[in-house]
Amino acid sequence: MITVWGEGRGFRVVWLLEEMGLPYRLRDVDMLAGVENDTEFLAINPAGFIPALQDGEVVVVESIAILEYLIGRYGPTPLAPGPQDPAFPAYQQFLHLGEAGLAMPMFMKVVSDILAPDAERDNWGARKGVSMFENRLRLVTRQLARAPYMAGEAFTAADISVAYALEFAVHAGGFTLAEPERAYLARITAREGYRRAMDACPARKAWMEPDA
Repeated sequence: MITVWGEGRGFRVVWLLEEMGLPYRLRDVDMLAGVENDTEFLAINPAGFIPALQDGEVVVVESIAILEYLIGRYGPTPLAPGPQDPAFPAYQQFLHLGEAGLAMPMFMKVVSDILAPDAERDNWGARKGVSMFENRLRLVTRQLARAPYMAGEAFTAADISVAYALEFAVHAGGFTLAEPERAYLARITAREGYRRAMDACPARKAWMEPDA
């Protein structure tokens, strides 16, 4: 049985698993309580960050690496065009942009807002993170002017990567998206796979839909 350790960016993994129809279990990791007492999790990932994936004897960390592992191990799947597919370059670019170019820069603002002392919350690093996010978002905007999805005409794992980052920016970072990105998110999050993933992730659902 595949085990996903932790929600947060682990939502990307759960969403992919739901889209692929693969069985799994989600094991909660309470980051706010501190992982130093969660010895079972630290045995999986001694660095203590989420998500982690355990598949038999295999352990993979980093959400995008986990997506690539699952696609490679359990594919082929329409969620990942092959290297000879004309959609492959855009797929590969946006799969990684969702974390490296969007979610991680915005994380610098979010973690400053939440954890930094009051006098240090509006800091250079946080402002730079938002600036980087806005800069990389231009690539998403340009792609949406060309096609409905990040890799072209079909939904792929690249959309899972980017959509997570956009939702994170809105709900955690207080960022306001323009109409094309809002319409894109509405289209993506209407998928049954997304709704099933939300139902499987109670902490995320309570955070995203506090009245649900």
